[in-house]
Order: sequence, then structure tokens, then C-alpha cells
Amino acid sequence: MDETEFWELVDAAREAAEGDPEEQADLLVERLVQLDPDAVLDFARHFEARYNRAYTWDVWGAAYVLLDGASDDAFDFFRCWLIGQGREVYEGAVHDPDALAELLDDFDEEFDGDAEELGYAADEAYEQLTGAVAPDLGLPPAPPEPSGTPVDFEDARALAERFPRLWERFRG
Repeated sequence: MDETEFWELVDAAREAAEGDPEEQADLLVERLVQLDPDAVLDFARHFEARYNRAYTWDVWGAAYVLLDGASDDAFDFFRCWLIGQGREVYEGAVHDPDALAELLDDFDEEFDGDAEELGYAADEAYEQLTGAVAPDLGLPPAPPEPSGTPVDFEDARALAERFPRLWERFRG
């Protein structure tokens, strides 16, 4: 599975689920079980690589602004949600997290920003196909700390300066 096929699966599931992250995860599992186990593992590798790539202080800061707070777990689930939004939103956010102010049509912190189930879709599909737990993907482990310059989440002024467009649209 190449990167384009990965994003096509993500996009098709999101569109069919009309943006509902839980439904998107269920639909993704349904689509993945139609593939062979090796393709499911390829999907998992693509997902995990993007999940790890989004492990930055700036993406966490953007999540913090959007969600009005983001614990470690909330940030993990946000990164799954970010991948679930598709290539354009994901790549735009990783490149410039403040651009989420323009990339997101709507954002409701009660319903958006949390797609924990998407992170398990490939594992669930692999287990359904093989009856076994997915093997190690052979990817480098995630770094112990996010990359980039740390953000002081308790300093509203610092957040507003670092993410001016997000702050104005979602907290201003």
C-alpha cells in the first residue's frame, strides 16, 4: 500500500461517516478487512509514521487551543483525529499548526479532536483477518518528548502569540 492508497482509505471512511470519528473507525475496519493482512500492516505503518510525525510541541499547542486544554492522552487522540481529517488537513497542520484556523471548516471541542478508535482500526482489522495480534511494525519508536520548542500551556498570552489565528478564531 502506498501513501495515496492510505489517504484514500482514510478519506473514504471519513466521508462515509460524515465526520463522525467513531463511525469512521468502524468503516475503516470494514474496509481494511477486505484487504490482505500485509496490506493492513502497511496501513498501520503509514498511520503510525504520521502519528509519530505529529508528535511536536506545536501540534500539541494547537490541540491545546482547539480543545481548551489537552492532556497526554487527549493529545494522542487528537493526533489520531488529525490523521482522520485527511492528507490536506494533516500535512497543513504538521507544517504549520496555526493553519488549522483556516483548514478546519468547523470545530466543536465536544465532538471533534478525539478519534482514539482510529488508532486501533488496523490492529482490529488484522486481528479479525488472522486471529492474531499484529506484529511489531518495525518502525523506530516515538521519541520520549515532542519535537520542537516546548509550549507553556498555562500561559494564555504565549499561546495567543504562538498560534494567533487559532487563538483568534477559537478562543478570542
